Amino acid sequence: MSFKLAKKTALAMFTATLTALVLGSCSQYDKLLKSNDNELKYKEAKKYYEDRRYMKAYTLLENVANYYKGTEESDEVLFLIAESYRHNSDYIIANNYYNTYVKSFPTGNHVEECWFLAGKSLYELSPDARLDQTETVNALSALEEYTQLFPNGQFTEEANKLISEMRDKLATKAYLSAKLYYNLGNYLGNNYLSAVVTAQNALKDYPETKLREDLSFLILKAKYEQAKKSVQSKKTQRYIETVDEYYNFKSEYPNGKYIKEANKIYDNSKEYAKADE
Repeated sequence: MSFKLAKKTALAMFTATLTALVLGSCSQYDKLLKSNDNELKYKEAKKYYEDRRYMKAYTLLENVANYYKGTEESDEVLFLIAESYRHNSDYIIANNYYNTYVKSFPTGNHVEECWFLAGKSLYELSPDARLDQTETVNALSALEEYTQLFPNGQFTEEANKLISEMRDKLATKAYLSAKLYYNLGNYLGNNYLSAVVTAQNALKDYPETKLREDLSFLILKAKYEQAKKSVQSKKTQRYIETVDEYYNFKSEYPNGKYIKEANKIYDNSKEYAKADE
């Protein structure tokens, strides 16, 4: 037998063996699913979970959930269902099961973990800052609720890190919105004012954000551009407001990355205000 023929034969035998094993495994699982032996289903479901075969695990666990309802195993069954969905990246369903757990077993063995994982499941759904942030807001609310209930909890440190990350994401979303208003300028209205208000609200809502300096400088720039493009009767007052904003900015970021540009804005605003006096 030639080497090529032997290689093809070996490969064919391996493929046939693998196919038989897969078919056999599927056949065993199908038989198990149709079986009335709930205790065996639960035992095998835990094995599937340990083997990271989460879809089969939660299918079997959901199948036996009613059988174990009211028993000592009931809370463990529900917890494993939630965990199986989470590990399978089905975060919305996982969140529902975690919430069901904390309502059904307020003193259960996994109640703190379920409070945390309910929020973390929503965190996994949080999209890029440029997109709608409804899921981020929901996740933030859930994790903040966890930290209030368990201020010194097992997962509090991780929860606080996730909260900080999501607050920064929401601040980034606000910053991008403020920049958009700034770039629109006076198109169909005074968008500079909208930029100022949006950035100010972001600083109020997320005072610890890493974008604090960027938001503060955007406020200064927007006020300056608004003053430049105002009607004559409003210029002086708006330049004065720009100068006041400059002092606020400089006091917080005297050596910041925008200080040179801020100084130019100040010089131009100060001179125009004096000229109009």
